[in-house]
Amino acid sequence: MSLSEDDLDPYDTDPIDRVEYTAEHYGWRFERVASDQIAIEIKAQWRTYSITLAWSGYDQTLRLICTYELGPTAARMPALFELLNTMNDRCWSGAFTWWEKPQLMVYRYGLILSGDMIASPEQIDTMIGSAVDTCERYYPVIQLVLWEEKTANEAMQAAFGRTFGRA
Repeated sequence: MSLSEDDLDPYDTDPIDRVEYTAEHYGWRFERVASDQIAIEIKAQWRTYSITLAWSGYDQTLRLICTYELGPTAARMPALFELLNTMNDRCWSGAFTWWEKPQLMVYRYGLILSGDMIASPEQIDTMIGSAVDTCERYYPVIQLVLWEEKTANEAMQAAFGRTFGRA
């Protein structure tokens, strides 16, 4: 089954309705938190991610926040902040941040739909998929820094370094 606008009401331009359509299409667990907000749970290889999408009519932005729990020790916080800077240098769409009080790693992204643009199901699918893929890509890096006490550069090299030679 392809994800397309054919099954959508052409007059329904509400971005959260379109996100709900995408969640139903994939069979993701979701809850419509408010008329302008939806929460989705997506299980991936490393984690189950909590994804919230919220529509702001004020600035016409569909905001995505992808979170997961993380409990770094106080001693590793400087290394985590250094890693976040390093990771964000490589992220061209979206960014990571740390929310201390709830102990959450956060990936954020905003899709600007100014001029009454409409988010297509494919755009929403790409937005959510990219968030999960990015979190999955960096999850091992974060683990290396927090639990194996690697530096940000060592962890990035271990996860993304090039392999030379033949096996």
